[in-house]
Amino acid sequence: MTWSSIPIATLGTPRIGPRRELKTALESFWSGQSDEAALLKTAAGLRAANWERQKALGIRVIPSNDFSLYDQVLDTSVMVGAIPAAYGWRGGKVPLATYFAMARGAQGADPDHACAHGHAGHGHGVPAQEMTKWFDTNYHYMVPEFTADQAFTLASLKAVDEFLEAKALGHHTRPVLLGPVTFLKLGKSKDPSLDPLSLLHRLMPVYIDILRRLSANGADWVQMDEPCLVLDLDTATQLALRDAYGMIAYALPHLKIMLATYFGGLGDNLDTALALPVAGLHLDLVRAPDQLDAVLAKAPRGLVLSLGVIDGRNVWRADLSALLDRLGPVVTRRGTDHLQLAPSCSLLHVPIDLELETDLDPDVKSWLAFSLQKMDELATLSAALSGERERVADKLAASSQAAAARKASPKVHNPAVAARTASIASTLKQRDSAFPLRAQVQRRRFGLPAFPTTTIGSFPQTSDVRKARSAYAKGTLDDAAYERFLREETERTVRWQEEIGLDVLVHGEFERNDMVQYFGEQLSGFAFTKHAWVQSYGSRYVRPPILFGDVSRPSAMTVSWWAYAQSLTSKPMKGMLTGPVTILNWSFVRNDIPRSDACRQIAFAIRDEVEDLEAAGAAIIQIDEAALREGLPLRKSDWKTYLDWAVECFRICASGVADETQIHTHMCYSEFNDIIDAIAAMDADVISIETSRSKMELLDAFRTYKYPNEIGPGVYDIHSPRVPEIGEMTELMALARQRLADGQLWVNPDCGLKTRKWEKVRPALANMVAAARALRSSVQEAAE
Repeated sequence: MTWSSIPIATLGTPRIGPRRELKTALESFWSGQSDEAALLKTAAGLRAANWERQKALGIRVIPSNDFSLYDQVLDTSVMVGAIPAAYGWRGGKVPLATYFAMARGAQGADPDHACAHGHAGHGHGVPAQEMTKWFDTNYHYMVPEFTADQAFTLASLKAVDEFLEAKALGHHTRPVLLGPVTFLKLGKSKDPSLDPLSLLHRLMPVYIDILRRLSANGADWVQMDEPCLVLDLDTATQLALRDAYGMIAYALPHLKIMLATYFGGLGDNLDTALALPVAGLHLDLVRAPDQLDAVLAKAPRGLVLSLGVIDGRNVWRADLSALLDRLGPVVTRRGTDHLQLAPSCSLLHVPIDLELETDLDPDVKSWLAFSLQKMDELATLSAALSGERERVADKLAASSQAAAARKASPKVHNPAVAARTASIASTLKQRDSAFPLRAQVQRRRFGLPAFPTTTIGSFPQTSDVRKARSAYAKGTLDDAAYERFLREETERTVRWQEEIGLDVLVHGEFERNDMVQYFGEQLSGFAFTKHAWVQSYGSRYVRPPILFGDVSRPSAMTVSWWAYAQSLTSKPMKGMLTGPVTILNWSFVRNDIPRSDACRQIAFAIRDEVEDLEAAGAAIIQIDEAALREGLPLRKSDWKTYLDWAVECFRICASGVADETQIHTHMCYSEFNDIIDAIAAMDADVISIETSRSKMELLDAFRTYKYPNEIGPGVYDIHSPRVPEIGEMTELMALARQRLADGQLWVNPDCGLKTRKWEKVRPALANMVAAARALRSSVQEAAE
């Protein structure tokens, strides 16, 4: 039987540009080197190019409003007028200065936050909104803020404007909106008694207004993203979904809604999803392939099913023949009229074009697919399923050959690594003594003052550092000159830290390009790219390593730089490492073995480095696990399995040192209440966490749990270019002291300082040290 062609859809595409054009435009605007018109022109050009690329690749359902200057959740907050009073918005069109103040904070007439005419505009002198991870990805979103008297109003027509923009260019798109229930669930209120879902009936008129305007301008389908449907939902949330989509269906009976779920399976929310009055349902069949049978058994015949069969979260080439075997019966059963083929989620999370990578190992490259290649895979599947298999036979054969070659490649499999991780003795997973005894030994060894000060690790990577690294990579700067440059930068930074009075120093990491890439480049089993950027937040992009094979550590990675830095000072110099869970979660991970097995391999490699650092004399070693919580499965029933092996991997790294060696770790924006047992089980001597934007609320979990070890709650929000005042930091520490004992508390920034500028870092850290000293004095005076 010959079928009509199955439509191909994308849920969203990378917005950054193949050459990071958006980053360049944003940072030029923020620095005052270009105006608003130039920024918006670049943005329009990127959107036009995205639409045209998709059309050329055969995508029939092209999204609009998937582009953002910073973050799609922030765009939604602006769309519905959820702009906190602190940002000074009084209605009307929301200025870019207000938008970016919400994203990045603003301080006075700082040119980083100037509008097109150089004025600070609305919202100056305020911190940024809280930022956290988008579900279990490494993308960050700006957390919506709500109040008990929250009013919503249509404050941005961006979704309509971009639909019309695409239409004028000849593209009939499917606009994308973040669904109202997920939007509310992602937000928070300063009033703990306010349930954001209670605001749904105030919010829905704004959603209906924007949908009505889209429909009036010709939109026949709108994609509503409700990834909350893959979470554990209570009855109130399920009812909220029914209320929201019932209101939409009543107000706009002819508008078709594609309800998009992703990052997991619907599970016990399947009946809720199928009961909603929508025309289509998108399924993530990469994360949750087993849900397809249940959906097919229950889905109404007229419901359009969007089958997310190509991985939108990872870079591996699909085995198209295997997918065809799986999808063929689905097409036979339902026909093609009510099916679409799509990536599992938005392609925002993968790089744009594999063809830009000209230096990758040819074998590894043959196993990969980036955004454009994934769209081509979808086109191949559609053709084959629509009776044109012969036309795409060469592509199908190439896919099968790549899958077989990867499976058999000696570049992937190392028997020695497999043997080492096959059996892990209990002695490899615990320190010699419990924390109270270790703490006594360490306090005698270091003699640090109350509220000791330190930083998280990195210092600003200036243009001079980047130029030197680039010159070295190109061969125009030789080994000796490059090392001399790095030593000078390191020494300057060590001397400056001594000058301002930090208690525990770091070497600044000027030799490191990225906290994961630096280690991956020195470990076996990793591949690296030149242009495979993905967005982390705003203009912060990363090139995740590609973990393609078994992992081992051929030689020491950090010891020589630590030893040089320690030779410059009598103060403790931290050894700085990235932990195995973070390396795993911030890489594109192989999908041919369990993630837990890959993580254990990395853990043993990092353990070797920890032991070498200690042997060289390092007394304090920080093993960053910034991404531990972001790897947490979305369903609570899966948490224990993940946390057990994640904690085990950290302990494998840290357990080989003596009691007197102090192990630190660092974690990024996280809610800790529900995983505090696991954090305690890691048994790090000191944990530093990002708390400044939450006003120390994240410490509540540690207080309730009576966490015994030491903690450095961040008092300096490094993700905003503001310079916090001394009083601001002392107030934050006062809040921390309400939650934890003085003897537990360290004073440090929220995160590393790599992305900041020295002109902001110097006064901010000087203020931080001054705040710690003021706190010591006040505590001493109170005691006397």
